[in-house]
Amino acid sequence: MPRKICFVNYKGGVGKTSMIVNIAACLAHTGKKVLLVDLDTQSNASIWLMRLDRWNKLNINGEGSIFSIFEPGQQTLSDILVRDVVSSKTDENLLPGFDLLPTTFNLVDLENEFPANPAEPPFLRFYRQLREIENNYDYVLFDCPPNVLRASQCGIFSSNEIYVPANPDALSLIGFTLLVEKLLLFHQRSASFREPGMGRPALCRGVIFNSIKANVDIEVPKMRMQLRINQFRNQRRIDPTTKIFEAQIRDAMVVRRAVTLGLPVTLVGQVAKEEDSVATDYQRVAAELDQHEAMA
Repeated sequence: MPRKICFVNYKGGVGKTSMIVNIAACLAHTGKKVLLVDLDTQSNASIWLMRLDRWNKLNINGEGSIFSIFEPGQQTLSDILVRDVVSSKTDENLLPGFDLLPTTFNLVDLENEFPANPAEPPFLRFYRQLREIENNYDYVLFDCPPNVLRASQCGIFSSNEIYVPANPDALSLIGFTLLVEKLLLFHQRSASFREPGMGRPALCRGVIFNSIKANVDIEVPKMRMQLRINQFRNQRRIDPTTKIFEAQIRDAMVVRRAVTLGLPVTLVGQVAKEEDSVATDYQRVAAELDQHEAMA
């Protein structure tokens, strides 16, 4: 059974997509089978990994993305799966076992225009279809927008764990606080839809500091975040093992370059070989995430 993990914070702009794409790539590089599920209507992870030319075809056709499973004549998640998504411009497979469930801009219609069936809300349909393919993977990672609306609910309902990307600032702390409150409300409202064998609803298990600028002291923001984690842990609103990751990710121009190239940072030329680079940061976070499983 895979580990199913949401990356979400109620604050946007924390570098969530760059984090999830590069962590997924690091896990795949170590031989793990990884499925990245893009549930963010901005589609950044899908555009990055498929490159604009391939992704544009999905966006124009209106088929082959996650929203397709909610439309008449539905495709299934199995139908839209993009296998071995990380490739060179000559279609050479660069990261075997790294697959993608892509999204396009039409996913925003799930929030307002989709006529939800009260007996089968979108998150339940998504969960049932994901169940058909999830055991092909060691990890299923959900890239969620900064909210707990319908698209995010698909990932949250299906996942076992939640990790919060954060910047060393007050807004990330506020976003974490709001997320915990909204998660509890959603879990209460969706409790009647949980099926046998699902286990408990996903709770926050970790905070990962990301996009840290050079020469910035993050000890005070970390202390404030730790105090909030302690408070929530005492209130049993988060997982007892929740922690701030020791590994953290620096800000680096190569991340923007990687997006342009359509590659994870670990595959960008010389950077991947440097001993002290942001690629190493992602590798350390991925390793800590992999090890954190034993504490569950």
